Amino acid sequence: MNTLNEFRCLFPAVSANEALARAALSAFLIPADPTAQELADLRTVISEAVTNAIVHGYRNCSGDVAVCLRMLPERVLYIRVSDKGCGIPDIEQAMTPLYTSAPEEDRAGLGFAIMQEFTDSLHVRSSPGNGTVLTMRRKLGRIHAEDD
Repeated sequence: MNTLNEFRCLFPAVSANEALARAALSAFLIPADPTAQELADLRTVISEAVTNAIVHGYRNCSGDVAVCLRMLPERVLYIRVSDKGCGIPDIEQAMTPLYTSAPEEDRAGLGFAIMQEFTDSLHVRSSPGNGTVLTMRRKLGRIHAEDD
């Protein structure tokens, strides 16, 4: 993978650090001159990914969330968010819109659906007891179907 720029960070899995992830993504993207909509979409994506790691990955324990941002050729942004939490026993079920493993917390179950909608690709790798890795790509300047 030919990387033009890269940023990595590791932070404790606490809700306050969702804002840190959004701010880091915003600062990283400034040189790429994203549109306001792209920036909003991608801030939402990283927020959803980090929230999933904090809320679901570390439900009854503490740990860290790792974020890696890469700018690839042709204005493609690569995002990886990973944790070493409890893992996802059934990825297909977890990615079903409106499914949540925490219904008692009034979770909407739309995190993966949002990530899929706002990225060009989403890959989830997880196993119980070993954590989860989300990798996403989004080409900046892509044409949306509703723009045609």
